[in-house]
Amino acid sequence: MAGEPPFRTAEPAGGPGPGRRPSRRGLLTAGGTAALAAGLAGCEPSRTARADEAEVTAVPGRRPEGKATVDVVADFGARGDGRTDDSAAFAEAHRYAAGRVWDGVGRTVVDVPAGTYLVREPHALIDAAEDGGPKANGLRFRGAGKRMTQILFAPARAGDSYLCRNENRWANVVFEHMGFRSGTPGASFFYSYSTGQAQDYRFTECEWLGEWTYGLALDGSNTNSEMRWDACRVGGAWRRAFLYSGLSRRSSDRPQQDQFLNYWFNDMKVEYEWGNFLEFPYGGSITCRGGSYIITGRRPEESPHYGLTSTFFRFPREEHLDSVQRFHAEDIRFELRDEHTVVIDCAWDSGTVHFNDCDDTSNSFKPFSRDSRPHRYRLTPGGPLVRYDCCQLSGRHDYGDGGGTGVLARYDMCLLAGNPPSEFVASGADRVRFTDCVSR
Repeated sequence: MAGEPPFRTAEPAGGPGPGRRPSRRGLLTAGGTAALAAGLAGCEPSRTARADEAEVTAVPGRRPEGKATVDVVADFGARGDGRTDDSAAFAEAHRYAAGRVWDGVGRTVVDVPAGTYLVREPHALIDAAEDGGPKANGLRFRGAGKRMTQILFAPARAGDSYLCRNENRWANVVFEHMGFRSGTPGASFFYSYSTGQAQDYRFTECEWLGEWTYGLALDGSNTNSEMRWDACRVGGAWRRAFLYSGLSRRSSDRPQQDQFLNYWFNDMKVEYEWGNFLEFPYGGSITCRGGSYIITGRRPEESPHYGLTSTFFRFPREEHLDSVQRFHAEDIRFELRDEHTVVIDCAWDSGTVHFNDCDDTSNSFKPFSRDSRPHRYRLTPGGPLVRYDCCQLSGRHDYGDGGGTGVLARYDMCLLAGNPPSEFVASGADRVRFTDCVSR
């Protein structure tokens, strides 16, 4: 390959090679502090450090050599023509980035130019097995834009085939301006296992197309938290869910799976054919702000897990320690095209659910709408507390019969399309209060 290779073996930690002039950073390694002090003697007056001054700790080791920004085409030979298998190029790019980790910090940005990149091998984009190397913060993939840079994932078989695998090694992982398409129906995008490390993922202007089983599947007993999606499009279809929190495959203690926290979705275009968007059986803190949410079709066959329904927000209750159970949706337009589309199905037994300034009435004029059940809860004596503020709502809401008494659900200044307040609640009406609501 012409030019300097992207990766060179760094100098040994013991110091520079023969005949090389020591660098300032090299002087700060073992034994170098005294030499630096001697070299700087007389340059400035000495003074005594104040107690409130921060201490500067020398970073151990040496900065890795090689380029900080690499290109999967120019540096690793990817073709991006939609026909050539580019798995090896992406795998080499990830190995290169992992090899440049220094003091627990990743130092590499991977550029993916415009093109369609066929990837047939699972884990080609990220292959971070738990025992495969040190933990690190910082890994960034940068594309040219949605529909411009697209990864076509087409493994030989779908079952348990993930494009990315991060097992407790990478934190602060960024994908931006890229698209991902499943070329093998039922493949999955990202498997993330954590007992405290895998967290802080960010997706900016990304898109998912094709038929997947999981988008991001979270496993483990701690963390898998602090994740954010900005101006992304979730299309395609989902056999389970785009974000599934709590696989329980490798958790050493299933009840401990209560640390799936802090997920933010901003200005999303959620427009997929069928399946679930979010599924959180172990609780979590979830915020969705802005955007359009539409399920465009129906499941092709009845699912053993979900029947014929497709649900944006599905929150069943598995056995786990009580941590956070909090959901907030704001400024979202939902389009409900048939009776099998559900906005929320929540069985949490505590916490809060809040919809503010949301609208699901675009198809309220259709015959199925009046008796549909797009919002479903199973209230228990401990909750969750449910509130709707300034929303426009269709169909009837269902609060089940989970026991207990007292008001746990409240509607303030909402417009109820199709049913007056007296008929709006299908079950559990004694636990619901309406304040200044109108119907049409």
